[in-house]
Amino acid sequence: MSRFTDIFDNSKLSGKRFEFFIQFLIVTSIVTFSIETLPDLSARLIRVLNFIEISCVVIFTIEYVGRIIFSKKGLKYSYSFYGLIDLIAILPFYISLGLDLRSIRILRLLRLFKILKLPKFNNAIRILNKSFKSIKAELSVVIMVALVFIYLSSVGIYFFENEAQPENFKSIFHSIWWAIATLTTVGYGDIYPITLGGKIFSSIIILIGIGIVAIPTGLIASSINQNLKK
Repeated sequence: MSRFTDIFDNSKLSGKRFEFFIQFLIVTSIVTFSIETLPDLSARLIRVLNFIEISCVVIFTIEYVGRIIFSKKGLKYSYSFYGLIDLIAILPFYISLGLDLRSIRILRLLRLFKILKLPKFNNAIRILNKSFKSIKAELSVVIMVALVFIYLSSVGIYFFENEAQPENFKSIFHSIWWAIATLTTVGYGDIYPITLGGKIFSSIIILIGIGIVAIPTGLIASSINQNLKK
C-alpha cells in the first residue's frame, strides 16, 4: 500500500518520477491532438494517433482513480483544481459528448512549478494570488458595471440599427456581440453601424469602453505593485 501512496507523493523520489512521466504523457497527448487537426492525414497515421490517445486516456484514468484512493488528499482530490481538470479532460472520451477537451490538460503543466520548487515562479504566483484577492471586491463591481453597459449598449444599437440592418441586428441578443467588441475597444469590423444615430451612439460607447478597460487594468497593476513592495 505504501508504494502506491509514495507514487502520488511529490516529496518522494518515486512520486516525482511518476509526475514527470504524467507530464510527458500530457505533452504527448497535446501534440497528438494538434496533429489530428492537420488536413489530409493518412489512415495509418490516424490509427497511430488514436492508439496513442487511447493509451494516454487509460493511464490518466488509472492515475485519477489512484489519486482518489491512495493519495493523501483522497476524495478531496476529485474536486480540487487539478482533479477537476483531470476529470474534464477524460470524461468526454467515455460518454461521447462530441466535445474534445484534451487541450485543457495543458493546465496540469503548472504543477511543474510546485514539483521543481522554483522559488521565483512560486513567489510570482503568490504575488499574483494576493494581488487578485486584495482587489476582489473592486473587480466584482467593475465586472457588474461592464455587464450592465454591455446590455444597455446592445439595447441602444438595436434600436438605432435594426431597421437599417435587420440581418446584423436582428435582436438585442444578436447585438450583444457588437456591444462586447465595441466596449472592449476590439472592434472586429464584421458588423458596424451605418445610421447617423448609430455612429454617434457607437462613439459614446467606445469612449466609455476605454474607461471600462482601463479601470481593472489600473487596479491590477496597482495591486501587483503594492504586493511587490511588501
